[in-house]
Amino acid sequence: MRILVLGSGGREHALVWKLRQSPCVEKIWCVPGNGGIAQHAECVEARLDDVAALAALAEQLRPDLTVVGPELPLVLGVADEFARRGLRILGPTKQAAQLEGSKIFAKEFMQRHGIPTAPAYGVYDSPGDAYTALCAVDWPVVIKADGLCGGKGVLVACTPDEATAFLTRLMEEHEFGPAGERVLMEEAIAGQELSYIVLTDGENILPLVPTRDHKRAYDGDRGPNTGGMGAFSADGMISPELDEEIRTAIVAPTIAGMAAEGHLYRGFLYFGLMLTEEGPRVLEFNCRLGDPEAEAILPRMDLDLVETLLAATEGKLSSVQPSWKPGASVCVVLASGGYPGKYETGKKIEGLSEANGATDVVVFHAGTRRVGSDYYTSSGRVLAVTATATSLSDAVSRCYRIVNTIHFEGRHFRRDIAASALPSVAAGD
Repeated sequence: MRILVLGSGGREHALVWKLRQSPCVEKIWCVPGNGGIAQHAECVEARLDDVAALAALAEQLRPDLTVVGPELPLVLGVADEFARRGLRILGPTKQAAQLEGSKIFAKEFMQRHGIPTAPAYGVYDSPGDAYTALCAVDWPVVIKADGLCGGKGVLVACTPDEATAFLTRLMEEHEFGPAGERVLMEEAIAGQELSYIVLTDGENILPLVPTRDHKRAYDGDRGPNTGGMGAFSADGMISPELDEEIRTAIVAPTIAGMAAEGHLYRGFLYFGLMLTEEGPRVLEFNCRLGDPEAEAILPRMDLDLVETLLAATEGKLSSVQPSWKPGASVCVVLASGGYPGKYETGKKIEGLSEANGATDVVVFHAGTRRVGSDYYTSSGRVLAVTATATSLSDAVSRCYRIVNTIHFEGRHFRRDIAASALPSVAAGD
């Protein structure tokens, strides 16, 4: 098998790392990849927002399967273009990817199909209407940019001043371009968040182990939203009864609803949930594996990922028996100083050789550049350190032990990943 992976972050490194373990894999390319991915795959430079160029590259390389990591090429229709050229790819069509590409589409879809979610105040096309709407909401209120904003287009605003400032950034200053021209406002609902991701062939589903993400930049869930500062997964995170409720009330109606509307969904589908007193509610959809959830999930996967993904592309996912390593995994993201705001790159990374020799720990590269035998920072999120163990407390300790051996100028990370599940754990240095 020859595999092409699209993407350049920690999620894609985790995918390449897991795909490489399959005995049927002969060759892996990654577009565009990063310094760490280059250890396991041949990196090829290309733009992820140029669907035609990606398809032309695939025609040249002739992979047996293409796996898409990030949302942008999916929302732009890369799966449609590959299919049109007879190239096998795992990922939803452009229409199906609207579940992530448009918050408004997703909300209206859930309303049509009775999928439990937060009540909406409305959709607003102009700043004036949005400001006026703030006079009639209960606080806090959730404001969502309609389009893709790299995980930074949602705010739970606690005050009118906070909400007004965010709307100004979206709708008048155009901080996120066209993605912020329309906004959705909805009620804030309380509970514990959960990332529930499935792989589907359009009819059958293979649920992945549940995870919990940490989106805020600083300890105690303070500071601005990020693409994710860490995640963890552990046996017993949710009860069998809750798992069944999520599958029957949320996952199944979503897959069936997409098919009924003519948008057969194949690929990974991420359900960002809030576990409320009234039951699970959908906060958001992602049309791909989460990041850093993927870095916590894939090290626990005890099956051949290549065979599993192929089954999903062929509508044969029911033949796959899921298998997971017991215990827990913890992923901590090391970010550049200042992230998710302005940050500097080009900082030399020290301590990777020691970290790479640790047992049951994997260092996934999210934003690195390799020069000779050295690595340098190249993005906001730099590394994702993942540890597995038979218990969550051991995984936390093992992960932070390695985190503290890696250094670069301005290094920033949260010291409380998984601490909510282990209140006695004091992580970090």
